[in-house]
Amino acid sequence: MTKSPIFTPVLISGCIVLMLGFAIRASFGVFQIPIAEEFDWPRSDFSMAIAIQNLAWGIGQPIFGMLAEKFGDRRAIVAGALTYAAGLVLSSFAVTPLQHQFLEVLVGFGIAGTGFGVILAVVGRATAPEHRSLALGIATAAGSAGQVFGAPAAEILLGFYSWQTVFVIFAGVILAALFALPFMRAPVTATKAELEESLGTVLRRAFRDPSYTLIFVGFFSCGYQLAFITAHFPAFVTEMCGAIDPRGPLAALGITTTSALGALAISLIGLANIVGTITAGWLGKRYSKKYLLAAIYTGRTLAAALFILVPMTPTTVLLFSLSMGALWLATVPLTSGLVAHLYGLRYMGTLYGFVFLSHQLGSFMGVWLGGRMYDMTGDYTMVWWIGVGVGAFSAIVHLPIRETRSPALQPA
Repeated sequence: MTKSPIFTPVLISGCIVLMLGFAIRASFGVFQIPIAEEFDWPRSDFSMAIAIQNLAWGIGQPIFGMLAEKFGDRRAIVAGALTYAAGLVLSSFAVTPLQHQFLEVLVGFGIAGTGFGVILAVVGRATAPEHRSLALGIATAAGSAGQVFGAPAAEILLGFYSWQTVFVIFAGVILAALFALPFMRAPVTATKAELEESLGTVLRRAFRDPSYTLIFVGFFSCGYQLAFITAHFPAFVTEMCGAIDPRGPLAALGITTTSALGALAISLIGLANIVGTITAGWLGKRYSKKYLLAAIYTGRTLAAALFILVPMTPTTVLLFSLSMGALWLATVPLTSGLVAHLYGLRYMGTLYGFVFLSHQLGSFMGVWLGGRMYDMTGDYTMVWWIGVGVGAFSAIVHLPIRETRSPALQPA
């Protein structure tokens, strides 16, 4: 019997779309200070724009999931990329906080159409059951690969161009991702029972299931922590980190300012997460997904608490970036895999989309609260401790989840 391959054309092309889309999304924290300083805005104004982007991403995720299942995956991805590019180009002309905040709705919907909800559903359907968890981890890691070069690329481009021009360049990048679409053909892999059920039936069963509710609630802290760090960590490091030794190894690598260190931190988080997400996907096939998720949230809680308790130096920034990065998106292949396991592949995009809405509600809160509390207190300490608390809460919430599928559905 021929063994099914892991690296299919669908997986590879899906990785390309995720990598380019997340490279752009992960760079927004780098624009925090340049945009605020150009227009003399409070930190909370641009933070609100990023928060609205994250909220729109969450609202758009189940919508694009349903569009993909109704009209086809590739059409949904094209619509997402066009919306993403339009939001970036129009944002380059924004000169008031309200304009930025309104246009970030388009960017958020564009991320939804080119992000995890649609792509992971395609990858899941195109992958053999024995490889599915690992393939979801590899696809998630591709998003982190984009994060590795997204923030530093934005930092480099800002050295030559205005932030407006960089936004337009990024619009061209996301449109270039559409060249991968011809290879994204995935069968609708589903059991007879799944094919006979309507979307409404599956949604009603999921919404009545306490386990689905716990997955939804638990994903909130993931969004809070990731979005807060992505949006505010470069500025946090720029303003609070101790000086970089001009004769040290960082200076030898060209990292001579705390601003550059902040961009490097985001890149290192993405680099470590490539290993973390692939490992999580591999472990998800062998061990209980709910216990792995609880362990990841516990690890994040401890890493964040230790980081804020010690003085910030370039060394602690690097250590935190690597440790948090190893746990960064490791929740995604496990959470999406858990949804597919419990409720099947037929409507995985929509079901995961609703769970991801919780993630983005957390993202909205993390980004907005970070900017708001910074303007009120002058630092990020309190909002950081809130992130520690919600991380511990998520670790506990995942423990009661029931990992047994409905008897009506056969294993995917």
